[in-house]
Amino acid sequence: MEPIVLPDLPIVDSHHHLWLRPGSRYLLDEFAADLAGGHNVTATVCVESGAMYRRSGPLAMQPVGEAEFVAGMAAMSASGLFGPTEVGAAFVGAADLTIGPAVDEVLDALARASGDRLRGIRVNVAWDADPNINPGGRPHAPPGLLSDANFRAGFGRLAARGLSYDAWQYHPQLPELCNLADAFPGVPIIVNHCGGPLGVGAYARPDTFARWQALVVDAARRPNMVMKLGGIARQRCGFSFEDRPIPPSARELAQAWRPYIETCIDAFGPARCMFGSNFPPDGVAGSYGTIWNAFKLATLGCTDAERSELFSGTARRVYRIV
Repeated sequence: MEPIVLPDLPIVDSHHHLWLRPGSRYLLDEFAADLAGGHNVTATVCVESGAMYRRSGPLAMQPVGEAEFVAGMAAMSASGLFGPTEVGAAFVGAADLTIGPAVDEVLDALARASGDRLRGIRVNVAWDADPNINPGGRPHAPPGLLSDANFRAGFGRLAARGLSYDAWQYHPQLPELCNLADAFPGVPIIVNHCGGPLGVGAYARPDTFARWQALVVDAARRPNMVMKLGGIARQRCGFSFEDRPIPPSARELAQAWRPYIETCIDAFGPARCMFGSNFPPDGVAGSYGTIWNAFKLATLGCTDAERSELFSGTARRVYRIV
């Protein structure tokens, strides 16, 4: 096990999942074991993953089951029996925004069921013409969902409740997301996974990084947009970590990810960037401790004040964690 870098640095893990799937269990026990690895993770934001949906009742209300599940995990964490971290201090849920104003009932139910931990909504709008871009993940969303009138009618309901929107898309879709941000300047938009860079298929090209970089810089011009750093270990990003017989070291990860992390920080500024582990999916690149070591190594050039924002301050402010 690698030594922990900057072990006293307070961290708010702004993006992780909890689930029970066939062949994959990541509940509080497994997460607590990762949290006990030596990093000073004080609180976490649990993000929807399609887990524990209700198996009956109206289709639009089924995601409320995940809010109930996260509230239960958070209540267990609050007992202190699983360590000092406040797991699930905030929750980003799922809702079908295409039902328009009718989503109000779903949002209210999510807030109640989560024990008032609900801070935002995430919708998978990731789409590409090449279906092989997303092996093993959730199905692609319909193309153009961010511009859909019904989707926008539901999206507009977030502002009245002070809810943010966690944006999960691929980097070629960032112009669509920017258009949405311009149309709804009162809704905070948290761009997931460094904007969703692709590096396989048609995107395995020397000029892809520059194209991604230009889109990120343009997105940063929207004051209501915040960037979530991390979440770029998956196969679609093109690093091929999953093909290695021995996982990369934290130093190797930092070297691979630094251009992406530095681009985002330079464009958005530390006060509009936050780190998230994206665990368990990003376990393909290494252990929980290795991922956080990599983030810390990639930001050794930052000041203490900048690092404080990146690792905890921005997340606490954006997700209203006291």
